[in-house]
Amino acid sequence: MSEQVRLEDRVYERIESKQRSDESFSEAVERLISGPTLGELRAVLDEEQVEQIRDAIDDVDRADLEEVREVSEWFE
Repeated sequence: MSEQVRLEDRVYERIESKQRSDESFSEAVERLISGPTLGELRAVLDEEQVEQIRDAIDDVDRADLEEVREVSEWFE
């Protein structure tokens, strides 16, 4: 089955620049969007690595929350 998809020029150009000479555009898109899911990554990471990732995510969440608080204070 074939579908038409509308892409912005810049998106099309980015995909095209990553396209290999021996693959179709569809194959290039498939290659670029495929990869391990978070669930699949869990299977290859040890517990220490998982904990480091969790800590990094928590750090980013805290920083984002602090930034939101600071911006909200501008409107008080």
